[in-house]
Amino acid sequence: MKKKKLWIWIGSVVGVLVLGVAATITFGMFNKNVNVTGDELNEMGVTVQKASEQELIESILVTGQIVPESEQKVFLEPEKGVISEYKVTENQTVKAGEPLFVYDSSKLEVELSRAKRENELIESRGKTEQSQISELNKRMADMKKKMETQKTSTVHIESEGAEEPKEPQVTQEDLNQLTNEKIQLEMQYENTKAEISSASEQITEITTRIKDMTVVSKIDGIIVKINQNIANTETGSNESVVHIISSQPYKVIGTMSEFDAVKIKQGQAVVVRPKVFKDREWKGSVESVSQFPNEAGGGGEEFGGMGGGSVTMYPFKVAITDDTSELRQGFHVSLEIKIGGGEKHLVVPHMALIDQEGMSVAYVLTDGKLERREVKKGSMNDEFIEITEGVNLGELVVITPNDGMHDGMEVTSFDEVD
Repeated sequence: MKKKKLWIWIGSVVGVLVLGVAATITFGMFNKNVNVTGDELNEMGVTVQKASEQELIESILVTGQIVPESEQKVFLEPEKGVISEYKVTENQTVKAGEPLFVYDSSKLEVELSRAKRENELIESRGKTEQSQISELNKRMADMKKKMETQKTSTVHIESEGAEEPKEPQVTQEDLNQLTNEKIQLEMQYENTKAEISSASEQITEITTRIKDMTVVSKIDGIIVKINQNIANTETGSNESVVHIISSQPYKVIGTMSEFDAVKIKQGQAVVVRPKVFKDREWKGSVESVSQFPNEAGGGGEEFGGMGGGSVTMYPFKVAITDDTSELRQGFHVSLEIKIGGGEKHLVVPHMALIDQEGMSVAYVLTDGKLERREVKKGSMNDEFIEITEGVNLGELVVITPNDGMHDGMEVTSFDEVD
């Protein structure tokens, strides 16, 4: 038993010694990696790249869904009654203005016939009144002529002493009576004209209602669905009777974050990649980016990678300029929108800059020594950043800087990358 205890004690001592040696070695190696001296850095060498002029093209990636240019959904109108006839079938192509279906208009047809008969009677009465007025005008004209003749005859009789004529004499009282009759008849005819106008308006109104009983397509498109089994209730239905989508090329809609929305402009080129087609793409262009946030996401969505705050989403629309015959409504797509380009800038890789005391610093290799340069930055993309001051075109910029570097450090070897 004593021998066994002794071996256990000896094993424990050896284990402690081994762990101590391992810890010492590990600590020494750790210290060597952290405390890199200038000479060690010089021996390791540096990697450099020439400052160059490039177009800063940035690719923004968003997702969207393929939708038709426009669509029309026709719902039941309970006040019009029941549908008597469908003029189209599913998958049929229609033009704007072509009939889709017709409501039963038999009652309106009866009303229209009645209104037309009434209008004919009123117009006939009006024509009679016009004839009577014309007749009175003729009688009054004849009466005035006779009165003038009588006046001339009376003067002649008085001057020559001839006998007075025996035929009845026309008096002013007779003329006044005809005038009053004419006035009464003209007033009656004015009322008749008002009735004619009212009857015509009624005919026009019923005719318009009958025309509205035929529902027409408002767009050129394809009949997607016809539902003939919708119940006709007083409140109508939330489901459409006929659904039409535009036959124009498809478009893409979606939403993008506020960070992307401020960069996107109308007309920018877009590459559309449907998820159902591998290694295929369609060309397009930005049609619009709304100035107003998406209703569903107007309050913002959480994006942890963007500072942990909420991000507002804005609707956008992309027009597909290539042939869309192989695409279908509802396809999900990824979109690549390239922004920038056209103008070249002096750039270096992002990793060439380090922050020291709140300043952006780059190290430039000149005649075998490092020069510490404080630089000013401009625009950027995912890989490069513009340098507006501090570095010149063609200079070798260290793209693997670290805190062990300092101004004037000698470098005997370096690797240059394109």
